Amino acid sequence: MAVILDGIKIAQEVRVSVRSEAAALKEETGIVPGLAVVLVGSDQASKIYVEKKAKACAEAGFFSREYKLPEDTGEGKLLDLIRDLNMDKFIHGILVQLPLPRHIATDKVIAAIDPLKDVDGFHPYNAGALLTGAPLFVPCTPRGIMELISRTGIDIAGKEAVIVGRSNIVGKPAAILLLAQHATVTICHSRTKNLPSVTSRADILIAAVGKPHMITANMVKEGAVVIDVGVNRLEDGKLAGDVVFDEVAPKASYITPVPGGVGPMTIAMLMRNTLEAAGAAAKK
Repeated sequence: MAVILDGIKIAQEVRVSVRSEAAALKEETGIVPGLAVVLVGSDQASKIYVEKKAKACAEAGFFSREYKLPEDTGEGKLLDLIRDLNMDKFIHGILVQLPLPRHIATDKVIAAIDPLKDVDGFHPYNAGALLTGAPLFVPCTPRGIMELISRTGIDIAGKEAVIVGRSNIVGKPAAILLLAQHATVTICHSRTKNLPSVTSRADILIAAVGKPHMITANMVKEGAVVIDVGVNRLEDGKLAGDVVFDEVAPKASYITPVPGGVGPMTIAMLMRNTLEAAGAAAKK
């Protein structure tokens, strides 16, 4: 039976460390890490995430501001807000909650954020820096995934890693991070042929496709590390991952639950990125 990687416990350890480091930064420089979170519209899942981020900021001793804009907010108004936040010396990190309403160009909004305040790590500058091995900020979910894998004590070098999902938010950056640790990486997607034959080779399997219960036991190698990024709301209101946990856990060596796995790590790494942004600002 797999060891369950407790994202809640590990994330709390990260957040305790961040709180201590933030207090030290304030004492040494007078700077309090500041995070601005922008929410456009009334998506319920996004609202919950924003509330969790505000709570995490308070626990870490950060300064935070929330901007809740109506669904019909114009793209120009959102871009104006981002420009103001770019100039705000009390704000070190800017996070625009995704997804945005359809009438707003997500790429344009992300590109408007100052790369030095892009604590989500989505700006083209930061994406390029990650690709070349010198990132300012690593996207929060992939960074959290790497932290979870490192907690297994397994050396990534030489291992075969398979990622199901090729998004800019999780799949692609996770692949780059694993390559940097000398894994052999395969990215799968909707057009991958004979998917089980590919996933069953994986020493490390990351499921990040957003389809509930897609990964079954026959798709998993005996002893694999299985990281489930999926958070899917079922018809009965319960949350489910991309992995059939009860089937896969007996075969895996380590596995993350849903909820309580990758999700808490994402917020913890957002706190870490914001702290690092404030630390960089203190050196200017």
